[in-house]
Amino acid sequence: MNINQLLELLQAPMQLTWQMVVMMMIGGVLIYLAVAKDYEPVLLLPIGFGAILTNLPLTGIMGDEGLLGLMYEAGIKTELFPLLIFIGVGAMTDFGPLLENPKMALLGAAGQIGIFGTLMLALTLGFDMNEAASIGIIGAIDGPTAIYVSSKLAPHLLGPIAVAAYSYMSLVPIIQPPVMRLMTTDAERRVRMPYTQREISKTARVLFPIIVTIIVSLIAPVASPLIATLMFGNLMRESGVVDRLSQTAQNEIANVATIFLGLTIGATMTGHNFIRMDTLLILAVGLLAFVIDTAGGVSLGKIMYWVSGGKFNPLIGAAGISAFPMSARIVQRLGQEYDFENFLLMHAMGANTAGQLGSVIAGGVVLALLTGFT
Repeated sequence: MNINQLLELLQAPMQLTWQMVVMMMIGGVLIYLAVAKDYEPVLLLPIGFGAILTNLPLTGIMGDEGLLGLMYEAGIKTELFPLLIFIGVGAMTDFGPLLENPKMALLGAAGQIGIFGTLMLALTLGFDMNEAASIGIIGAIDGPTAIYVSSKLAPHLLGPIAVAAYSYMSLVPIIQPPVMRLMTTDAERRVRMPYTQREISKTARVLFPIIVTIIVSLIAPVASPLIATLMFGNLMRESGVVDRLSQTAQNEIANVATIFLGLTIGATMTGHNFIRMDTLLILAVGLLAFVIDTAGGVSLGKIMYWVSGGKFNPLIGAAGISAFPMSARIVQRLGQEYDFENFLLMHAMGANTAGQLGSVIAGGVVLALLTGFT
């Protein structure tokens, strides 16, 4: 082996910067959280591996003709991957509890307050309007919505926004309970809400996704792709005549899109773009968005408690976010800590499905406002 061949072998290690090493370590941490702690493994595992791949020097994997570069162009810039995932999410979501108790839609709206509060905070921190809106959408607590909006408004922030959205989603069982305890009294947490199931006709279940798509698309046309894919998936579920397609949307399509989405999001986490003060601010503000969402939902829950004369359990307000069904389970678990025979799950599921719908609508509203703003 001559000296030139030796230099060629050493070229890649010599191009390795400390920023690349740090990002590969962060990728390793994400993989550890996915494998050892079971924190959102479906996304954090491919994101972590993608972060390692993109920081290996001279591979060209994120270039115009590289594997992850082509996937980014085909699936992220076109918004294809998050929209495919929305079809699967819609096929997996049962809006029955919301249809049985429509007032839970109010909690789904209150659970999005963190989006707009965080947007205003990001503006004061020096981010421009598009960047602030993309950061604020972390408060939707809905990974695909955050990716869809940020890829349109601030693609250069896509990596930290996606990592914040999915990392904090996995920490919802840790983030929400302290806020819920702080804002409610023992008496409020013990309020029992007997569940009386109402029969929702198949006609209503089929018409619901169609009507929601039409209304939202007319109000905010730019949100149509978001709401249409979610509702189309739900329509397949509720129609009962395309079970094979519904199962494919829930499994094969959602799984393949999730793999590609995770790898390409990880591939945006390059050392020179990610290790910046802006990234730390995004992570901090994203955490605050989750806290504000929970506080907003519980606050409206307390108002409903007072209006109902103490018959509404304000804990249910915390489920008005998009972390489905984790947040509903947290409400059930916390309620039973204070009264083991208190069953809040189905009420919380109504608020949780409203939050899923609310996050998509909120993302569309942000896009509609910013389209007009710019």
